[in-house]
Amino acid sequence: MSLYQGLLSTRAIRRYTDEPIPAEALRDILFAATRAPSGSNRQPFRFVVLTDGAVAEQAKALIGETARGFWEAKRVADGYDEGSGASADSPKARMARTMQHYVDHFESVPVLVLGCFVPYRHTAYTDGASVYPACQNLLLAARSLGYGGVMTIWHMAVEAQLRQLLHMPEEVKIMATITLGRPRGGHGPVRRRPMGELVFGPRWGEAPPWAVDPEGVGHTAAGPPGGST
Repeated sequence: MSLYQGLLSTRAIRRYTDEPIPAEALRDILFAATRAPSGSNRQPFRFVVLTDGAVAEQAKALIGETARGFWEAKRVADGYDEGSGASADSPKARMARTMQHYVDHFESVPVLVLGCFVPYRHTAYTDGASVYPACQNLLLAARSLGYGGVMTIWHMAVEAQLRQLLHMPEEVKIMATITLGRPRGGHGPVRRRPMGELVFGPRWGEAPPWAVDPEGVGHTAAGPPGGST
């Protein structure tokens, strides 16, 4: 698989088999993560990798509980069971089932990774954006090895408890919660809004002539309306 093919087929994986990820594969996945670019090459990212054992179980339980509460509220607020969601075979209903399965089984995910930010100055919290390229490297590396994952921020409601559980310094911030495992199903192709709705030329909202998706690409209507927002 080429890098380009990986970019086009690395989708969010929320259903996993019970197969553990071997230490050698985790090494390769995290090595790729540590090769990511960062501002001034300061590499302010750190990764906490939790598989099994008492600490991992507690961390998964903490995040799992808040994930279920978050999803319950979002399911109602976004109307996942209304409109096309009332049809069991609709994309909306399938997404709702996948999310429900994910949060209901969060404690059993094979690997939990916390992407963290170590500040190096007091006034630039946006420097934490340097963590996210490393997270994307991690997900792409997992895809290349036949694994999959998804990134959330469900740690936010329990960050203080996680920091205490993991003996993190107070200044360290958790920026991402990533779960990894062997997909129970397949990867991509990734479906997104048409390129012309997302890529503009000199005038906002107007796509350049070359911003056309390749023939046969599937699209999704998910997300906010394109062009003006």
